Amino acid sequence: MKVRIVSKKTARPKRAGKDSVSWKNYELVAQYVLERIGERFGLAEVQGKQLVVGRRTGTEWEIDAKGVRDGDGAIILIECRRHGNRLSQEAVAAVAFRIIDTGAEGGIIVSPLPLQKGAAKVAAATGIKHVQLRPESTREFWIAEIEKVVHIEKTETAKIAVRDAFEIILRDADGNVVDRRHG
Repeated sequence: MKVRIVSKKTARPKRAGKDSVSWKNYELVAQYVLERIGERFGLAEVQGKQLVVGRRTGTEWEIDAKGVRDGDGAIILIECRRHGNRLSQEAVAAVAFRIIDTGAEGGIIVSPLPLQKGAAKVAAATGIKHVQLRPESTREFWIAEIEKVVHIEKTETAKIAVRDAFEIILRDADGNVVDRRHG
């Protein structure tokens, strides 16, 4: 039997293959989505993966992202769980303990499926918000559901040609042309 030793900086064992890329990408997309809709949770900013030290246990917790609340700068832990099954109450309780241990003011769990019934109860009791982000989401096209509200963003790329000529028109408060320049 082989034992894999994981460094303190990497809480998850390294995985090989397509699955490794997909969960990493899901975390990055989740962070991007929360940056885009963070004000819904009162977030001023969303920071990437980092280590946070527990105040009670003194252990290091690797979190997938960290939200900083607008106004008071309080910390909101963000955890992504791209599993094939709905999250259990034990999984949500583990996040709740991280919130307590680190002194964070709340948490957000991002997953592709709804929470199990018990998990939803734990989330509600501990102030953890759930974002259901489709597993195939990308930065260019994502769909997220939060408390029965669906958020969708699609980015299109268009090719445009820039001319070598331009015109600047300066108008006064009444709309009269004061200056016109061509370049």
